[in-house]
Amino acid sequence: MAHRDVVVVGASAGGVEALRDFVSGLPADLPAAVLVVLHMPGGGRSALASVLTRPSSLPVRAAIEGAPLVPGTVTVGVPDRHLLLTEDERLTLSLGPRENGHRPSVDALFRSAAQVAGPRVIGVVLSGALDDGASGMLAIASRGGAAVVQDPTEALYDSMPRTARGAVGAAHVLPAAEIGPLLGRLTREDLGDDVQVAPAPLDMRMENAMAHLDGESWGAESHPGDPVPLTCPDCHGPLFRIPDGVLHRFRCLVGHAWSAESLAAQHTSAVEGALWMALRTLEEKAELSRAMAARASAAGHELTGRTFEERADDAHQAAVLVRDLLERATRDTPVVPEDGVA
Repeated sequence: MAHRDVVVVGASAGGVEALRDFVSGLPADLPAAVLVVLHMPGGGRSALASVLTRPSSLPVRAAIEGAPLVPGTVTVGVPDRHLLLTEDERLTLSLGPRENGHRPSVDALFRSAAQVAGPRVIGVVLSGALDDGASGMLAIASRGGAAVVQDPTEALYDSMPRTARGAVGAAHVLPAAEIGPLLGRLTREDLGDDVQVAPAPLDMRMENAMAHLDGESWGAESHPGDPVPLTCPDCHGPLFRIPDGVLHRFRCLVGHAWSAESLAAQHTSAVEGALWMALRTLEEKAELSRAMAARASAAGHELTGRTFEERADDAHQAAVLVRDLLERATRDTPVVPEDGVA
């Protein structure tokens, strides 16, 4: 009898606390391999495996390239590498393009597991901001896998579990500490003798190939999705809309992936950066014009001095307008903490 024996877990902001509660509830005899991705900064090392070892009854280890899936273990992703599952069900650590600005990416892990293991996969989305994990959970559900999300009312940041639940429609919703016992039951359910993992849809295979960075060249004619008049914040290349029927997602020509929400947040950040640059330039222009006005007046060139004073006033008034725009932009932008654990 086939069983669900691959559990993939994703978390972001507030995820360390949720993961501690999650692993504390895992049964000591869990007959499944657990793979965990926490969005984290790209530089340095991660102490996540050590942090999760104490509350877990299962061994916790950092991912190693080429390692096989081992039931009854928890494997955590490492900084600046996607944690993915290969067709022969081994782990690989990829420098593939970032998804929603993240590497490792929750969506990349979920999507690769969905392609390889299909109905044997259980996806778990814990605390996090924005909508990371939703497209990956949708991929798992579309392949017959099971969906579990942390109760959004319990999560420190409810956006990720709430959006993932909305994407798949039917999902188990539980506090993080109660998900482990549920996994114990789900992994022991018989899926039947004739469970076959059907070939994944072409778009899913193409997206997974991008994440694996397999060296294949992606042109406009072979790219998943349809071109749209938007550009990628990472590389400024053209974006393509990915047709998944529920979520609005995009990929660029070289593979960087963005959800609509993450793309909008990135654009907001870019606008803020441009406004700060404009403010600095205007303040410098005003200061320089004042200095030139003073020099002209000292030399007896009153008309020239008044011209530079007018320029300084114009630059100052423009700077006041930019400051007002900045105040509005920062007031309307949600505060998202840095993800991960150092």
